[in-house]
Amino acid sequence: MKSMKAKVLAVLTVLFLLLAVSFGVGLWGRTPRPEPIPLVDPSFLDTKTWRASYADLIAADEDVTYFDCYLCHEENKRLELNLDEQGLVILPEEHEDIEMGHGTHGRNNNCFNCHNPNNLALLESRDRHELKLQNSTPLCGSCHGPTYRDWEAGAHGRTSGYWDLAAGEATRLDCVNCHDPHSPAFPSRKPAPGPHYLREVKSPVGPTKENDHE
Repeated sequence: MKSMKAKVLAVLTVLFLLLAVSFGVGLWGRTPRPEPIPLVDPSFLDTKTWRASYADLIAADEDVTYFDCYLCHEENKRLELNLDEQGLVILPEEHEDIEMGHGTHGRNNNCFNCHNPNNLALLESRDRHELKLQNSTPLCGSCHGPTYRDWEAGAHGRTSGYWDLAAGEATRLDCVNCHDPHSPAFPSRKPAPGPHYLREVKSPVGPTKENDHE
């Protein structure tokens, strides 16, 4: 009986040794070394907004003299706009950096739709409420009501902080942190790379011919 156990153990030992040697020499092939995962472009990790609002500049103690209209315009005197034959504003040379593109119809490309003509230091909403430059979001909401309600509810724009206000404060970005008020269409951006699979994916990802109804 003992000799039988010894024979079985010897056979098993030889088999395990053969298996170890076969794995060592790659008898059944070797697992290919995975390709290195490329690092993500750091620009995709930047949490800064596309634009800095007037309120941001004030909070950061930045130079905001560019926003002081009365450095050039005469105070206490209504500013008169120069219009072309189509009624569009002719921008003076000092404002050539402004792109007027608020709406596809062009009717909103009028400075006094948003700026107070009697006090250029103030904004004026559609319902004639005067607003400071750093409080421009209600001005946007006076025309874009549904989007403004979504913004208030946290469904539009970016909300930081706590959803549970009992746990802490929530802060919302202003419209002008993402949209240029003179040309608010959001500019196109390079898309972030897709997920990198740790293992080779042999089947296609996404809808197949059987369930693709588009």
